[in-house]
Amino acid sequence: MSRLARFILYRLMGWHTEVTVRRPQKYIIALAPHTSNWDFLMGQLYSRAEGFHCQFMMKKEWFFWPLGPLFRHLGGIPVVRSRHTSLTDQMAEAARRSETFALCITPEGTRKPVAEWKRGFYYIALKAELPILLFALDYGKKRIVCTKSIVPDGDADRQMSEIQQYFRPFTGKHPQNFLIPNT
Repeated sequence: MSRLARFILYRLMGWHTEVTVRRPQKYIIALAPHTSNWDFLMGQLYSRAEGFHCQFMMKKEWFFWPLGPLFRHLGGIPVVRSRHTSLTDQMAEAARRSETFALCITPEGTRKPVAEWKRGFYYIALKAELPILLFALDYGKKRIVCTKSIVPDGDADRQMSEIQQYFRPFTGKHPQNFLIPNT
């Protein structure tokens, strides 16, 4: 499967990587820009091509039959966005209990432009004492980039601004749907 994913992503599609941050045993991936459903496919191809498994959170509405079992098999965690639950606490506890933990979250939370990014990924990482690896899908240059990681220190406003600025130069599949809030 890894060979096939590498062939499709790198040879057929012509993408390349600029990844200088190593993946530790436990981490959170913040993935942006998130402007298209293609981002999911790109993430799946990349993780398969590079030989690692990463869970992801997705709105519960996508977990209908026959997609639900497939998404769960791929690492999907259904999220009910209308309910405010202790999901960050639950995920942080799961990370602490696990020997390995990899979770990918799109801070924008949707494929549309948003004025305020979600912070759940930050608080999961803070509570579980995990680094956040900043991965960008740059459709403009056909590259997957991760040259920075952040260790949450509790100053969420400052660090969220730093995270958002990291993603500024990257182009989403639908650039008009990517917004870096003014900070």
